[in-house]
Amino acid sequence: MKSSRSPQAPASHGTQSIERALRILRELAARGEFGWRLSDLAARCEVDKGTVHRVLSCLVRERFVQQRSTDKHYFPGPMLYELGLSLPGYAAFQQACERRMAKLAAQTEAIAWLILRSGNEYVCAVRQGSLELRGLMVHAGTRRPLFTSVGGVAILQTLPSLETENILADNVQQEIAQRGSGRLGALEKMRDRSRRHGFGVNLGDVVTGVHAFAVPVCADNGRAMAAVCLTGLAEQFGEPKLAEVRAALAEVAAAVEQDARELLGGVMHMGHMGASAEP
Repeated sequence: MKSSRSPQAPASHGTQSIERALRILRELAARGEFGWRLSDLAARCEVDKGTVHRVLSCLVRERFVQQRSTDKHYFPGPMLYELGLSLPGYAAFQQACERRMAKLAAQTEAIAWLILRSGNEYVCAVRQGSLELRGLMVHAGTRRPLFTSVGGVAILQTLPSLETENILADNVQQEIAQRGSGRLGALEKMRDRSRRHGFGVNLGDVVTGVHAFAVPVCADNGRAMAAVCLTGLAEQFGEPKLAEVRAALAEVAAAVEQDARELLGGVMHMGHMGASAEP
């Protein structure tokens, strides 16, 4: 089943190769440290191996992609970093968020992370804290469907109902295509719990014994562009602590919103980091 992304016009013949290359780059960036084998990347992108190989060969020549000699895995190349240097505000925002998440992680003895909305998905921008948690396979650069994360759920709570429905339909397709339907009940339970409490709340709904919480980071129009998340053990964050946790997260989220206003400017008006702009 094909994995959907942000709503786009149908690809014309002239842009199809560009869209394939961009899809490949997104998938490579999502596993920057581990890389992809050619066959696995082709299966993930649902493009035949020959086509993916031709695209990768071009991207390697242009330094957007590298191939590791030891295992032949492909991973992001230095040109992506060089292009990013043209966005100094984003680098400054990243550094500010790293400091804020590190402080939150130290205060709570948990894992603090910041995710950014990217279309129908989220991208982990920052992860801080040394607590080891079973089942928390999210690191900087990880890209997943929004509804699979307590932070993504917090983001969805700020969006119009029709947009949320469309995102959820896409996310369910992605989940089934990649992992089957086994987690759908747990993910729905997390959404229901979060709806009742008014912010992202996961009390062991997805991984037993692991609790997670999130509040949105909103733009000036009230739409979330990111979320501040906290994850720890059940014994650290039981239900009686929900109000305390929400207040701590809201304080950090407000500070991140201010950082974004000062460092990113127009993003605060658009209401997205990597999301599709509203028409």
